[in-house]
Amino acid sequence: MSLSFLITGVAGFLGSHLSEALLELGHSVTGIDNFDPFYNENIKRRNLNNSLTYSLFTFIKADITVQSDLEKISGNFDFVIHIAAKAGVLPSIKNPLDYVSVNITGTMNVLEFMKSRSIKKYVFASSSSIYGNNKEVPFKEDQKVDGPISPYAFSKRSCELMNYTYHTLYNISCLNLRLFTLYGPRQRPDLSIHKFTRLIESGQAIEMYGDGSTARDYTHVTDVVNGFISAINFVSSHEKVYEIINIGNRNPVKLKDLIKTIYESLKVEPNIIQLPEQPGDVDITYADISKAKILLDYNPKMNFSDGIKGFVSWYEENKDFLK
Repeated sequence: MSLSFLITGVAGFLGSHLSEALLELGHSVTGIDNFDPFYNENIKRRNLNNSLTYSLFTFIKADITVQSDLEKISGNFDFVIHIAAKAGVLPSIKNPLDYVSVNITGTMNVLEFMKSRSIKKYVFASSSSIYGNNKEVPFKEDQKVDGPISPYAFSKRSCELMNYTYHTLYNISCLNLRLFTLYGPRQRPDLSIHKFTRLIESGQAIEMYGDGSTARDYTHVTDVVNGFISAINFVSSHEKVYEIINIGNRNPVKLKDLIKTIYESLKVEPNIIQLPEQPGDVDITYADISKAKILLDYNPKMNFSDGIKGFVSWYEENKDFLK
């Protein structure tokens, strides 16, 4: 059955991949994005190229913090997939008010839009940052998460709570997917894999914060997209549901091993400058994905080394545009 989707943040890394996957399945997609200047607008516009080849795709430039922008969106939608957000831990420490405006107020505007259009199906892109420096690993969805260590983290947790309020008041079926460190083609330029690859490829040293023992549960974008598709199918077949579900890879990789893998993929000798750890960074992210397996039949497949090689190949093919 063909469904109609509204995707916020459609020109970003994840949004553009998810849009293509839904279009390939025969669904119609209306995507919105405001081309936030966090990174180059031309990169985001290029991300949309594949979606724009589909007749079932419509793009609207709109800002979720501006209610009138959302009101001008025409059409009826079966689903809202809310990905748009101010991202990044360190930038949120420097500009916390921006994160309150975009992530919290923007999400409320999206929920108000859904209420006004009687849209009852909703998938929200949450974040593993919510877990903070929780000492109990792997992270489980029922753990206490009252210790966020960045404005980005507390903004995402605030959104989950807001989603519950609208679920309760207006019978919106909602899945909050807590995403664990996405990587793959089109990854944002500020994220470590992209940044390290760019610096190494151009002959520069890379900066490693701390001793390299911090670890992240890197999850390839193809696995994350599959998680979203499964979440959509779950919400489609359930009424008045509200769940929080980890979408990770269950295999944390230490920073020093990540750096080693990128150097090996580029066939370059390491050149590393070690610096103190940064404020707001967590020691480890590690997803317990047993709930995702049970509810969504989620099973990540991308091997980390292969995923890095694929990213490096994509970067080398697109580096002239990305610089």
